[in-house]
Order: sequence, then structure tokens, then C-alpha cells
Amino acid sequence: MTRGISRRWFINTIGVVFLILLVSILTLSMMVQSSTYNGMELALTGRLEELLNWLSGSSGGYETSEFAAITRDYIENVFQEKNRMEIMALSKDGKVFITSTGFEPDQQQAMPDYEMALRSGDNAGKWVGELDTGEKVMAVTRAVRDSSGSLIGAIRYMVSLERADRQTALVISALVLGGAFIMLLLTLSGAYFIRSILVPVRQVSQSARQIAQGDFEVRIEKSKDDEIGQLCDAINDMAGELGAAERMKNDFISSVSHELRTPLTAIKGWAETLQGGADPGTEEKGIGVIIRESERLSGLVEELLDFSRLQSGRMRLIAERLDLIAELDEAVYLFTDRARTERKELRYAETDQLAPVYGDRDRLRQVFVNILDNALKYTGEGGAVSVAASVEAGYVKVLVTDTGCGIPAEHLPNVKKKFYKANQLVRGSGIGLALADEITAMHGGALELESQEGKGTCAAISLPLCATLEASPELVETPEIQKLLERNRE
Repeated sequence: MTRGISRRWFINTIGVVFLILLVSILTLSMMVQSSTYNGMELALTGRLEELLNWLSGSSGGYETSEFAAITRDYIENVFQEKNRMEIMALSKDGKVFITSTGFEPDQQQAMPDYEMALRSGDNAGKWVGELDTGEKVMAVTRAVRDSSGSLIGAIRYMVSLERADRQTALVISALVLGGAFIMLLLTLSGAYFIRSILVPVRQVSQSARQIAQGDFEVRIEKSKDDEIGQLCDAINDMAGELGAAERMKNDFISSVSHELRTPLTAIKGWAETLQGGADPGTEEKGIGVIIRESERLSGLVEELLDFSRLQSGRMRLIAERLDLIAELDEAVYLFTDRARTERKELRYAETDQLAPVYGDRDRLRQVFVNILDNALKYTGEGGAVSVAASVEAGYVKVLVTDTGCGIPAEHLPNVKKKFYKANQLVRGSGIGLALADEITAMHGGALELESQEGKGTCAAISLPLCATLEASPELVETPEIQKLLERNRE
């Protein structure tokens, strides 16, 4: 239930129904509680009005000095609901002088409703809260005034809400159980239906995953001639087409590379001939153009050939012991003029550390060149590219950080794949990072990328030092480096 059809069904069906039930239960619960509390408030208000009428009828109005005696008589002789609610009579100074419980009144207990009644225009106040004992109650108070508006006392009714809350909790429990029963029925019926779809889909997914990993010979056996069966036929056809396309692509790269090398040789030969003697102005201009274009095309051809060798397993390393920092120095130096011309800052934190590694000098320099070229290519004018190297834990680590456009999160997992380009507007074949990643792996290292769109990218190249490989030769499988390690052991 973590991804795919099950997840969508769970969110779109179970999730929506759960939210509807949850909102309905919460709404009904609040309505039940509100209705219960409103009923209790009406009951308290009715009893309070009854007492006020008694007080008014006994004295002919509220202009009486016998307020205490009349309320005491009512509480002791007339009031019949002492087991359900409590009534209090307060003097004009806010002190409780009698209650229906018969116990000594707690003068320290806060009475927010009494304070509210004194401040309100209708002399009424209401409060729902907890007493100092922790009991939840509802209290209503009516301030009693004479004809001149002077306070002569107050009447306060209070009732416990514990029973009401228990009844409300029972209603809510019943609603929750009903909702849970509905959810259970919906889940069981939906799970049965989804299972009838997921089992064949998972079989198709497994075969499709093998195809995605490059096994274009896999075929799916269909069990039914329905929509799933049609999907199986379509995937089988796709696998055949992908296999053919893969072979065509490799053949294309190989043939194009060789076809480009032939005219390049002719171009360079013609340039050398022209340099021997001709019209100086035309000769110099033409030679410069031919050489520059031939070098550019030659670089593209070499890159395509390298990729073809990697794909076919024919790339061979000329392994030797070398200082990786020195190779990095030369690669950075190659891009100094370019960075200055493009108005970008190339920062290099030079180090005196030695980083002896076993590897191919030209291939490792090619890795640095590809990474630096990408960093400058995707960094705008005024931006900066920083290069730093360090030796730690038996590895040399080279960091190339730029302030360019960055790589979108959805493209980051794929940028090291062959022919993949996250930005189609920038020049390049799309195989530079793939080559760099493969060459680094052949040396027992790793190329890792971290990027934030709009902020920049950091490429981290890690390679094992000679001592690390000598202690753990299984870190690298490249035959040339293995042979070099064997010779050193001898």
C-alpha cells in the first residue's frame, strides 16, 4: 500500500470516505454536545426566572431589604431539585451566604459568570468550566438590582456536566463504531477488487523492470485475452523495438565516428599543406578555421568512440602510478582562459598534498575536463566555479562546485545516464557525465552529484589511493589495474 494503484485507491477512495466520516462524526458530536449544553442552560435559566418571579411576587418587586430572608426561604422550603443542581444566593458584596447543598460555601472559588453578570447590560452571566475540585460544571448568574439600579444581590444556579459528558461520549462512541464498520466493509470489498487487478499488473511490472534494465529478450506470457493481455502484447512488441533500437544506436555511434574521422584526417592534412606556402592572408585565416573545427570535431569523435568502447567493453586503461592532484592542476589550467573569456570566476584551492593513485592519466584528466566543462557550461556570466581536493580516509576527493542553474530534482537521478540531457538548450552530446561516471568506476571510485535548482551543482569525485587499493584490491575490477597491483605485490 505504499505506491501505485493500491496507494491511489487508498487515498482517493478510503481516504476520501474516511475524511467524510470524520467530518460527519465531528459535526454530529459537536451538535450533540451543543444541544445537550443548550438544554441544560435553558433549564437553569428557567429555574432562575422562577426564583426571580418568587422574589418579585413575595416582596412586590426588587425594592426589598428582605432579599436574604426571601431567597433563604425559597432555597430551604420551595426548591425541590437539590439533587440535580445547586442554587446559591450572593450578597451585594459578592459573598455566598447560602447554598442548596447545606454545606459551608467556598468563598475562594472563582465565579466568572457572576463577574460577567455585573458587567453585562442584562444582568446575566454564564460560565462553563472546572471547579477547583476538577469537576466540570455550568453556572448561570442573574444580578438583582432595585429600581434605581443599585445591586442588592445575585442568584446563581450551577449544575454538573459530568453526566451530560458521559451521555455525549456514548453517542460519539456509537458514531465512531458505525464509521469503523463502514470503513471495514469498504476496505474489504475494495481490497478484493484491487487484488484482482494488481496480481497480473505486478507480473507485467516485473517484466517491464527487466526490460528497463536492458534485458530486451524478456517476454511476458499473457493468461487472458483482455485489457491486461493487450498490455502484455504491447510490452512484448516494445521490448523487441527497444532491442532493435539499442543495436541501431550502437551501430550508428560506431559508424558515424569512423565516418567523421576520415574527413578530419583530410582537413588536417590540407591545413598542413597550406601552411607550406600560399597567399599569406588567405592561408593563415583558412588554416586557423580548419584547425579549430578539426579539433572540435575530433574531440566529438573521440568522445563518441570512448562511449562506444565502454558500451562494448573494449575500453582499455593504461594504468600507472600517478599523482591525481597534478592531473587536476593541469585540467584546471586548461579552463583558466576560457573562464576569463566567458567572464566567469574559476576558483582553485591548490593543495600541496600528494594523492598517489593507480590509473590512466589521460582518462582521469578526461573526467576532470568533462566535469569542469559542464560546470562552466551551465554557469552564467558573473558566476563562479570552485575546485578543491582533499585526502581523507584512504581516498582522494575532488569537489567541483558551481553557482549555475542547477539540476531539477526530477532530472538528477538520470543525468549520468547515456545520452540524457536535462537542459536541451545547452550544447553537448549528453554522454560526458556518463563517460566520467564509467571511467571513475573503472578506477574503483565514484562520481556523485548534488544539486539545487537555481542555486548550483556540486560534483564529488572519489578515488582510492594506492595504499587503499594495495590493502583492498577487491575495490577495483579493472584488469589493467589488477595486473599493476599484482606486479607491485611481486
